Amino acid sequence: MPIHDNDRHAVVLEIGRAYTKCGFVGENEPRVIIPSKLEGTKNGEGIYLHEYSTKKELHSNLVKFLHHIFFKYLLVNHRERRIVIVESLLCPTEFREVLANVLYIHFEVPSVLFVPSHLVTLYTLGISTAFVIDIGHEETTMIPVCEGTPLIHAWQAHPLGSKAIQGRLESLLLLRAKVQGNDGQKVDLVDVMPNLSRAVLEDIVVRTCFVTTLPRARQLVAARTDEEGPSPPVPPPTILYPLSGNNNLTLDGSVREESAEIFFETDNEMVSLASMVLDGILASPIDFRVPLAENLVIIGGGSMLPGLKFRLLAEIKDLQQHPKYSSRIALKALKVHRPPAKSNYAAWLGGAILGATEAIATRSYTREVYTQTNRVPDWNNLADNTKEVDSRAG
Repeated sequence: MPIHDNDRHAVVLEIGRAYTKCGFVGENEPRVIIPSKLEGTKNGEGIYLHEYSTKKELHSNLVKFLHHIFFKYLLVNHRERRIVIVESLLCPTEFREVLANVLYIHFEVPSVLFVPSHLVTLYTLGISTAFVIDIGHEETTMIPVCEGTPLIHAWQAHPLGSKAIQGRLESLLLLRAKVQGNDGQKVDLVDVMPNLSRAVLEDIVVRTCFVTTLPRARQLVAARTDEEGPSPPVPPPTILYPLSGNNNLTLDGSVREESAEIFFETDNEMVSLASMVLDGILASPIDFRVPLAENLVIIGGGSMLPGLKFRLLAEIKDLQQHPKYSSRIALKALKVHRPPAKSNYAAWLGGAILGATEAIATRSYTREVYTQTNRVPDWNNLADNTKEVDSRAG
C-alpha cells in the first residue's frame, strides 16, 4: 500500500536501550525522541524497558509505554495504523515476542513490519553494500551488508557504548573531582555525592566530553605509565558543571578527555572498536572487503561524541600494521558515509523510507496470521530458515 494511496500513514518505532524514536513513514525525522522508560517508578528515576525481571513485567511496561506513544505523542488510533519496528538483528527474542504480542493482541494493530536497523540505514544513502557500525547505549554492534544482505556470520558485538563511557566518567570524577560552593571552598565529590545519577552522567558526557587524537592519546598513556618518560601534554581547560543547589562540579580537562578512551583500550581479549571493524571485514567474503572498507556507516547515539569518527579511522589504520592483520588484509582507503540525518536516528529514517514503499503491504505480518500462529518470523529460528524440499524431487 503506497503512502500516496493511504492518508493513514504507518507508525515507525525504534525502541532503543536508552531512547525511543517514533514518527510516521515518509517523514524526514522522528516526531519525538523520548527515553525508553516509564516515569515515576524506581525511586522516581523511572525504569527502563529493557530492565525487567519477568515477561509479565515487560508486557505490562510495554503496554503503558506504547499507550503514551500512541495517545500522548502521536495522537493516532492504533487500530487503523500499520506499524514499522526498526530493530537490531541481535535484539533479544524474548523482547521481540512480547512486543509483538502487545501490538497484535492488546493494541490490535492491523500489521507489523520488523526491519533490521543495520540494513535499513543504507536506504538513507541509496547504497547496497556497507559496513554498518552501531554504537548504542550498552553495546556496539557491527554487521557487514553485502548487496542488501546482512552477513550474520561476520557480526561483531562488544559492551562498548555510552554506558561504558558514563561508567569510566563516574570513576574518574569520584577519584579526582571537587565540588565548589558559594563560599569558594572545594571538597571531594565523593564526600558530597557517593554516586551520580544516570541522567547527570549522560548530561556531562554530552555537554563536555570528547575523543582526543591518537598521537595525543599515546602521549597521555606514556606519561601515565612511564614515570621517567615525557611530561603529559597540556590538559584541556577545566570547567564548572552546575549541580543541585549552589554547588558546582569542577570538571578537570583530563577527565573530559580520558573518559572516551575506553573505546580504544584493548581488554583481556584484545578487543577494541578498531579491532572489531577489522575482524568483521576479515570475516566477510574476500571480494567484498575493499568495498566494505570504503563504505563505513557509523550510527547510534554513542557515535555523536566529538572526534570519535576521526579517531576510529586513525586507530584502524594504525592497527592494520599489527602482525595479526598486516599479512591478511591491505586496505588502501577507509571512507565514512554521512547519512542525511543525525546518527542517533539514521536507522529510524531508513525505516520511514522503507515503510513508504510497497514493502509495508507485501512484507508486513498481519494480525490475522499472528492470531493463528501466535508467533512472528525470526531469522534465528530454524522453522523460518530451513529450505523447503520438494516432496516430488528425487
